[in-house]
Amino acid sequence: MPAKQGPTFQSIMQDLKNKKFAPIYLLMGEESYYIDQISDYIAEYVLSSEERDFNQTICFGSDVTAVQVADMARRYPMMAEHQVIIVKEAQNIRSLEALDKYLKNPIKSTILVWCHKNGKIDARKKTIGLAQAVGIVFESKKLRDYQLPDFIQSYLKEKKVSIDPKSCQIIADHIGADLSRLTSELDKVLISLPADNLRVTPEVVEKEIGVSKDFNAFELRNAIVQKDYFKANQIVKYFDNNPKAGSLFSFLPLLFSYFQNLMIVHYTPRKNTEQDIAAALDLRSAWGAKDFLIGQKNYSARKTMDIISKIREIDGKSKGLDNPNTGAGDLMKELIFFILH
Repeated sequence: MPAKQGPTFQSIMQDLKNKKFAPIYLLMGEESYYIDQISDYIAEYVLSSEERDFNQTICFGSDVTAVQVADMARRYPMMAEHQVIIVKEAQNIRSLEALDKYLKNPIKSTILVWCHKNGKIDARKKTIGLAQAVGIVFESKKLRDYQLPDFIQSYLKEKKVSIDPKSCQIIADHIGADLSRLTSELDKVLISLPADNLRVTPEVVEKEIGVSKDFNAFELRNAIVQKDYFKANQIVKYFDNNPKAGSLFSFLPLLFSYFQNLMIVHYTPRKNTEQDIAAALDLRSAWGAKDFLIGQKNYSARKTMDIISKIREIDGKSKGLDNPNTGAGDLMKELIFFILH
């Protein structure tokens, strides 16, 4: 049976902090960051350091079977309220029959954490339904590009650090949706901030993450929105000479997302204010809506459609389709010329 709409990462973490534990945490999905956060918290905070010696087991799916895990889960804790069993890389365990049998009558004092990464457990198996009946089933999904700025802002807010929208977007564009790498880079930035100025600016991003505050995917997108021919070509030339700073592969999704949303705006009945556009595109704030007000003036609906088609064509060529020898740099220049003319 398919997984029901389950608890969120935030609600799971809140319950854990309130010491409300479930007998099973079935964590699965493409995004390893949330799975690691939950399992690491349980490993660190459910038991005291003295209790862990006899009551906490961490194993890997390549080293155990579901039968062995079920046998461990049926044990009772020694001089503690709970025992914790964490199965990492559980996707390597093929047969879940023994786990299903255990979930029909789990031991209340056991907290079993099943970490199934890089995908979901087959919905046709009984495991998901059985786990939902007695505990927590959580699907850890990859964030979409448009969700990254909110993630960055929320992550830093928890650390009592502020960040301006431009810096937020630059980091999101440069690092992408690998949350483990993203949070690692943010932590590096946090360490660098002086205690009396906990604010992330483009200058800080340039210094600590190595993204030019003037030549990056965000500035290229902005130059295209503004139809600033000189600035756009300046950035493309910089990227061509500094492939690590930016490339065709990094900004194609960014441009596609912008023009796809611009097409939606073109056919939205109410599109005259930033608030109208934010509502039409389901933006959490009106900050990014101004780019679509400008885009409507600079790119007609017809031109927008042509640009979307051209981006798809360039994407195909970058992967070798109908393109024997044109390099990424030349494809990048071809695309920008088409968009701006």
